[in-house]
Amino acid sequence: MNGLPKTAIVTGASRGIGAGVANAMARQGFAVVACAREMTRSAEVVPSDRVALIDGDIGLPETAARIVETALSRFGSIDALVNNAGIFFNKPFTDYTPEDFRSLIATNLGGFVYVTQLAIKQMLTQQMGGSIITITAALARNPIRGVAAAVPMITKGGLETATQHLAMEYAKDGIRVNAVAPGVVDTPLHRDTPRRVMESLSPMGRPSTVEDISDAVMYLTGASTVTGHILYVDGGAHFGRW
Repeated sequence: MNGLPKTAIVTGASRGIGAGVANAMARQGFAVVACAREMTRSAEVVPSDRVALIDGDIGLPETAARIVETALSRFGSIDALVNNAGIFFNKPFTDYTPEDFRSLIATNLGGFVYVTQLAIKQMLTQQMGGSIITITAALARNPIRGVAAAVPMITKGGLETATQHLAMEYAKDGIRVNAVAPGVVDTPLHRDTPRRVMESLSPMGRPSTVEDISDAVMYLTGASTVTGHILYVDGGAHFGRW
């Protein structure tokens, strides 16, 4: 807008997938607003005149408001949103505590709803369409015996459903809403997971890389007639047994 670069918001961007996506967006010419609890301490995303860093809990509405205010004051528009922020921990279903449940809902669902609402409102005002991409999980579609994750997958499955409903709701406005569903990914989250265990979770026998996920996000960002799609990047885990 007005000769300014397009602007992308990336949540959960301090490391791993989020940092990879934020840097990929910047390389593609986007101005980027990157958010995480300790975003300004990130060693992976460097602030610049085209990259703004925001510290904050994405599960709070005021954090979403600050992200959007920064995007508009610094860069003048919101053209893409990547909802990457999320938490995951697995344990037997009966061991999840009320606090576990509240934290999963706050970050994984509240963090999606608050910033996505504000981003869509701005995109509607701009009348130039936009792209919203949410990072979900292949595990929501394909349970794996031995990976007890029913409660976190309540949230990830809900994000898939919301993605498809929003895609239909805003199709006429040119706002495309898609999701990327990774399987096991080689990130700091798995630094203590034995390699053989990670390999066993993919039919292809290898975990995805951060670049694999950011490539999928960048494809959906530019795919002008793709909406309501869940793009699985999981070595085939979501459709079979192995």
